[in-house]
Amino acid sequence: MTLAQQFITIGLCAIATMLTRFVPFLLFSGKKTPRFVQYLGQALPGAIFGMLVVYCLKDVSFVNAPFGVPELIGCTVVTLLHIWKRNTLLSIGGGTVFYMLLVQFLF
Repeated sequence: MTLAQQFITIGLCAIATMLTRFVPFLLFSGKKTPRFVQYLGQALPGAIFGMLVVYCLKDVSFVNAPFGVPELIGCTVVTLLHIWKRNTLLSIGGGTVFYMLLVQFLF
């Protein structure tokens, strides 16, 4: 890619990101948010996290060593951190760091 193409690509990505952020506010400004959109706002975060968990664990082999032990310990740490502090960033970050340390130094 040339430098001009890189600038164009970055600019288009920035415009697309801004449009997806601003359009809902433009569409619903001054109006009551539709019930369907409110439902999506409540239902999608949990569904997305569920999908991420499935995606992260899809290639784990429970029949070959280490039998998914680091992944299960990492998931347990995420769960316990979230129950303890109710902070999503801490839960995901702490669990990820713990998992990476397990994989690097123990498994």
